[in-house]
Amino acid sequence: MNIWQRLRNLDRRIIFILMALGVGLPLLKNIGLPVRVTHDVSSVFNYIDKLNEGDALLLSYDHDTGTLPEMVPMSTAILRHAFSKNLRLIGMALRAEGSAIGRQAFRRVGKEFNKEEGVDYVFLGYRPEITATILGMGTSIERVFPKDDRGVLVGDIPLMQTVHNYGDIAFAISVSDDDTPVYWINYGNARYQLKFAPAVTAVMATTFFPFLNSGQIVGMVAGLKGAAEYERLIGRKEMASRGMDAQSIAHLVVIGFILVGNLAYFATRKRNQP
Repeated sequence: MNIWQRLRNLDRRIIFILMALGVGLPLLKNIGLPVRVTHDVSSVFNYIDKLNEGDALLLSYDHDTGTLPEMVPMSTAILRHAFSKNLRLIGMALRAEGSAIGRQAFRRVGKEFNKEEGVDYVFLGYRPEITATILGMGTSIERVFPKDDRGVLVGDIPLMQTVHNYGDIAFAISVSDDDTPVYWINYGNARYQLKFAPAVTAVMATTFFPFLNSGQIVGMVAGLKGAAEYERLIGRKEMASRGMDAQSIAHLVVIGFILVGNLAYFATRKRNQP
């Protein structure tokens, strides 16, 4: 039996082992495959980068736990960028599960930068009525969120002393796995001229291309690749970059087996004919 025949009869367990290694090793160690930064992601990065120290940035966690692998890396990268610029961060959620996710992210990343809750950042919590919440915050954030998620009166929080509505917020981002950013565009941007960008799952990206083309949103961070691009821009490659490395290696392994399988088939086809 020559090499081509051996390859045609390759034990499938070898394929499974190679695929497991292709996915697992990049997750354990950052290989650092190149990532091309798109205009949509760089636009979001550049807008935040040009904000002045002390400007307020609103980050809304509008997603569930089922999309954490895409959502957490992008929100973490955005938070690290904002905290490094000494911006004031205001967090909230329009999805119940997003409240716990956002609270954890704010406090974890805030601790990395030695930020003080209530002074440098605040997490307001969850509100269920999307349209009413977005519209209401345009006139009074305190009326919509009387207390933050700790139970502290918003009027007593130092950060919120100078942030009353969208007029005091320099930029807003919705981290979402559905069409919730459309509400932010329709009611936050169109009515109150709130500068806005969505950070969404890859499958939702096409929904927002018309808004990009019309200039209604500053930019967009889409999927794990978008998160990896943002990590590259802030110079800190972590979860998203490793995930993209694993995805790329897995694709190469699959392509390699397809090529080898076809070569083995054509190399042995004539010999198998009567």
